[in-house]
Amino acid sequence: MNILVTGSKGFIGTNLVTRLNKDGHNVYDYDLHIGDLTHLQALDNYSKVGIDHIFHLAGKTYVPESWSNPGMFYSVNVLGTNTVLEFCRKTRTPLTYISSYLYGSPKYLPIDEKHPIQPSNPYSHSKHIAEQMVNYFTETFQLKTTVFRPFNAYGPGQPSHFIIPEIISKTFDSAVSEIVVNDLRPKRDYIYIDDIVDALILSISGHPGIYNLGSGFSTSIQELITLISQTTSVCKPFKGLNIERRGEIFDLYADITYINKAMGWAPKTLLQTGIKKCIDTFRKNNSENR
Repeated sequence: MNILVTGSKGFIGTNLVTRLNKDGHNVYDYDLHIGDLTHLQALDNYSKVGIDHIFHLAGKTYVPESWSNPGMFYSVNVLGTNTVLEFCRKTRTPLTYISSYLYGSPKYLPIDEKHPIQPSNPYSHSKHIAEQMVNYFTETFQLKTTVFRPFNAYGPGQPSHFIIPEIISKTFDSAVSEIVVNDLRPKRDYIYIDDIVDALILSISGHPGIYNLGSGFSTSIQELITLISQTTSVCKPFKGLNIERRGEIFDLYADITYINKAMGWAPKTLLQTGIKKCIDTFRKNNSENR
């Protein structure tokens, strides 16, 4: 199949492209090195190719940055999605869209797809608007679309400002005598990158709808530090500064019943296994760079 992946150089995108190539698909990647997706004609050249499926992953994703530069998030995430939807409308190409955690402070746990939408930061609000656009185009123009709402993705190669690679880096940094984080309390549902890619691949064969992607349980920052310490056998003192992020949520985890019934999908990677893979990759990369 001819498959177009926007955001192909991002964390999820690079892993997806690797899997698609391995599966024998003809992959067309689109990222900032190719062009600006906020321009409505950005994908016009691909109409001549005969694209069979689009994965729209491109967008701004770092929540703290969305508070300092919200306009950029709305521009990239909303206008970029509009460009992709217009392409799908004109070419009748099926779409898989990666949305975000949109539920805000949970009214109940676990969180299913029927939970009220309550964006808690500019990033999630921009993704909510984009998701609404996907739903509208789906209903109005009879597009074939699948929307995934991943909780907290992690895995080897994730940017260093995310919490798991940050803790691993501090654990191995000899200049760091104590691991200090803003807050030890928040609990999140961490989903390994390979499990996310598994779900994305399943969507090629159909399965329209909106689906949570998560592990089904939550882990605190303190528990992450302890797990990484046990796995590395590097025991450093740690502390939290009790600095709450704006709009902080202290516990959340996904109900993944719907995707399990619809696609037969369930995460395969235990948190302990995924953390070990992250640590092994970090060690390997550091030894190669010496």
